[in-house]
Amino acid sequence: MKRIAILTLCIFALAVVVAIASQPVGFEKNWHHWRGPHATGVAVDANPPTTWSETENIRWKVAIPGTGHAVPIIWEDKIFIQTAIEVKEEKKESEDTNPFSGFFQRDSGPKYKFDLIVLNRSDGSVLWQKTLREINPHEGTHRDATYASNSPVTDGEFIYAYFGSRGLYCVDMMGNVKWEKDVGTMYKRNTFGEGSSPVLHGNTLVIVQDHEGDSFITALDKRTGDVLWKTDRNERTTWFSPIVVEQDGKPQVVTAGTNRVRGYDLETGKLLWEGDGLTANSIPSPVAADGLVYLMSGFRGNDLRAVQLAKAMGDISGSEAIVWEHSRDTPYVPSPLLYENTLYFLKSNDGILSAFDSKTGKAYYGPKRLQGVSGVYASIVGAADRVYVAGRNGTVNVVQHGPEFTIIAENTLDDSFNSSPAIVGSELYLRGGQYLYCIAE
Repeated sequence: MKRIAILTLCIFALAVVVAIASQPVGFEKNWHHWRGPHATGVAVDANPPTTWSETENIRWKVAIPGTGHAVPIIWEDKIFIQTAIEVKEEKKESEDTNPFSGFFQRDSGPKYKFDLIVLNRSDGSVLWQKTLREINPHEGTHRDATYASNSPVTDGEFIYAYFGSRGLYCVDMMGNVKWEKDVGTMYKRNTFGEGSSPVLHGNTLVIVQDHEGDSFITALDKRTGDVLWKTDRNERTTWFSPIVVEQDGKPQVVTAGTNRVRGYDLETGKLLWEGDGLTANSIPSPVAADGLVYLMSGFRGNDLRAVQLAKAMGDISGSEAIVWEHSRDTPYVPSPLLYENTLYFLKSNDGILSAFDSKTGKAYYGPKRLQGVSGVYASIVGAADRVYVAGRNGTVNVVQHGPEFTIIAENTLDDSFNSSPAIVGSELYLRGGQYLYCIAE
């Protein structure tokens, strides 16, 4: 019996070592992925401020040229920002007969520079700025979207800047392009624009391209940009970003979707399991921990599903692999926060918060209205037993982490926040429509 216990402990320790080895060294103290070090929205061992204003706890704020909802990615003393900068050209006179003018940008729009900007974390000064592509985008975007809504990812040695149809770029810390890859051109539903971000695991980059053409998921070697595998997906347009989880010592890619939710073998791209799809316009990204993965969406309906990966094989629809489900008050755009054993999510794009026991699906509270938060596109983040929800009107609520709904603070800045916050150490980073704020005491 003692031998069995020791063997079990050794196997568990090995699994932990394998999981950590696949991540960049030092990843936990950085924000290397758009949803943080564990792709859950939680900043490990961080302690940012709870209160701020334009005159309090602002270490610096800097104007960011162009537009973009890409999350600021942080590694040690550097911040990486993706942006799309309109190239001012002499405009030709034309009569606008488009009935949707003002809601969508027209297909024959202006030229843009797709730039990667690197800032000094201590003062926000620009270390370098690199134009990776200059092109007239082939289609427009939703009025609330941008041409730089995809976020980069880094392993601490290279930055992998992904601009969707405008390409994937491997850039070193000095701004030199090591390789670039045309992953494919997407045609999004209603020309709403693009937004899915890559995920990095070991030496493998994974990208999902769901659109109105031939959708697929693909894996590339981060060292060369070579395609390792490419698997077709029967999906229309989605905007979620995939995640990589480990089950029985093997990494798999988990994807949301309107037609089906799926798990793929990271090494081969083989479909491991699939189940009933979520609502249309699948945008929130999955989160996972302790062998459970949570998938949700909330456009013209509500879906939330907790899947136990150990039982996920083949078609899991209606099977015991689905631990619990919920069909109310789920998010349209913002991704959830998985903080310890609590799952936080918003209703639609509203400042209305729910918190559930992630293991059982029991509601701790919700839907509860936040204070002063009007409209939410940014995903929820957490640190130091606090939950941060950023609104499009510039207001951020700080909520106590736990089963009781308690608002700690309501903070407002002179900007609009659509990009998700990033947290590192004692600092909270908010990218607005005009500025990047470093909030610290």
